[in-house]
Amino acid sequence: MIDALVLKKEADLFTVETQNGQTFSCVARKILKKNGVFVGDRVVLDDDNAICKIEKRKNVLIRPPLANLEKMFVVVAPVPKPDLYLIDKMLIFCKLNSIEPILCINKKDLDETVCDKLSQVYKQVCKVLVCSSFDESVMQIKKEIHGICTLAGQSAVGKSSIINAIVGDVVAKVDTFSKKIERGKQTTRTVQLFKFSENCYLADTAGFSKLDESLLNLEAEELKGFYPEFVELAPKCKYKSCVHVNDKDCAVLKSVKNGDISKSRYENYLKLLQTLKNLKRY
Repeated sequence: MIDALVLKKEADLFTVETQNGQTFSCVARKILKKNGVFVGDRVVLDDDNAICKIEKRKNVLIRPPLANLEKMFVVVAPVPKPDLYLIDKMLIFCKLNSIEPILCINKKDLDETVCDKLSQVYKQVCKVLVCSSFDESVMQIKKEIHGICTLAGQSAVGKSSIINAIVGDVVAKVDTFSKKIERGKQTTRTVQLFKFSENCYLADTAGFSKLDESLLNLEAEELKGFYPEFVELAPKCKYKSCVHVNDKDCAVLKSVKNGDISKSRYENYLKLLQTLKNLKRY
């Protein structure tokens, strides 16, 4: 029996890395097909070098199919236009799945003003890196890689370019951007882990055009606890049960009105709160 890590999956063929650093392709036993074998899985190989067991997972993502994540670099850029609602959902998803989120604002060379505004919105919510794959600032990401990490975000925000820059070679196909439809053309079709050093891996994944709210597995009344800036102010609200929606003497609403809390973050909270309530009805 040999312990291994799944680095890549293509159809029914898996690329694995053993504890001694050896990599090769193998298949999985049919008994494992029901729940699937994901990139990032810690597995056991039998005497025929076939995957016969999946070790207990820390977490698992269905889309993209990844397991045992430590960190998620949520990548945004001035172009295509940042989807702040998607960003907020991804930050919540990370917290629910014990993943450390890091907001990576890429393509600073295109529009530093937009990058600065995004940084101001999120710097009190999570760690924020502002970089460009065209200069040394991209190496901030490499320094943060530990365990199994992934780049996630809309198509054409520069995820593959980031990987190529920090690897120092063209190993990932670069997304393109269509000005006509103002969104990225997805080029990443498979999930693959790139190794940088011992226990330091980074995954390139297909772009997120959306993150379905049902995947959050969250009750509407729990949502307020996933906004750090709300949690900090909650003790100042008149009522302990305050959900920060038209409540009397609500400290969060006051902070939104005076500009201490991002209006876009609050509007996204209201949108997601209503969506979660609607999901519960069906």
